[in-house]
Amino acid sequence: MNLKQNINFSLWCDFIQRDFLENDFKELIDQEIIYGATSNPAIFQNAIINSAAYEQQINMLQANEAKKIYEELAIVDIKKAAELLKPLHDNDDNDGFISLEVDPNLSNDTSGTFEEGKRLYHQIGHENVMIKVPATQAGYIAMKKLTSLGIPVNATLVFSPHQAIQCAKALNEGIIESKRDTKAVVSIFVSRFDRLLDDQCSMYDLEVSQIGIVNATKCYHCIEKFENKNIRTLFASTGVKDDLLKNSYYIDNLLFPNTINTAPLDTIEAWKISGEKKPSSILTNVECDKFFNNVKDKGINMENAYDSLLKDGLSAFKVSFEELLTKVKL
Repeated sequence: MNLKQNINFSLWCDFIQRDFLENDFKELIDQEIIYGATSNPAIFQNAIINSAAYEQQINMLQANEAKKIYEELAIVDIKKAAELLKPLHDNDDNDGFISLEVDPNLSNDTSGTFEEGKRLYHQIGHENVMIKVPATQAGYIAMKKLTSLGIPVNATLVFSPHQAIQCAKALNEGIIESKRDTKAVVSIFVSRFDRLLDDQCSMYDLEVSQIGIVNATKCYHCIEKFENKNIRTLFASTGVKDDLLKNSYYIDNLLFPNTINTAPLDTIEAWKISGEKKPSSILTNVECDKFFNNVKDKGINMENAYDSLLKDGLSAFKVSFEELLTKVKL
């Protein structure tokens, strides 16, 4: 079954690295395995620090400040990815996107996020670039302002249904204001819930590796209620860390209509070889609520989990970004 044609499901690659873009990336596109890509500060940190492909450009840019060096490096890769993905975007403007995240230190700065997102989008100069904005109070306002200008947005670090609703609301309002078919995605993080809560689930006789899937489903329903064809749910953090799970577990269980799954390379390879190729069954909103009522009755506090995961996610991206800035300034 062609999931793209049948239910508008797309697999995107959660990885950017210069050597990869020159080789395997295009092959995955040509094979119709992936339809887009994402990046974040941790991905760029790993790519730039661990690949010799960046050394010459880093040396040439040493007269600049560290953040300027990083942006020049990242923009080269984002432009290359955008060019390779352009045929997909030309064929179907729901896909063929590459995402670039704003400076994570701006997560509580509406004006800073908006101005940097606008600047980076126009500096890159490709319409199939999405600006990633974290789902904070400041971020909601910034993502509405960006989409109102016709700039595609990837709302990221979404853990709770409340965040999903606030993102979808902001994006919906911005898209309507833009009077264009501006595209946006809401990135729901999945596997981190199971890594955080599986021990507690085992202790309380709850099935493990389920909270991430059910929470993502609940968020999906929240976003779909807006009935905006230009906003899609994107399932992120879908790599498997538990050896007992099938590598494609978080793809196989979230093959929903009008969605994207952005996954690491090893997860994509596992799905390509042995993953599910038909739509997943979807719990209803009522079934999701029943599940979480049981979780609550067992003593697991989801609000604490939402707050903890968002705080950790914001902090991790800031740390990766600072380490990256330190490394590029020789």
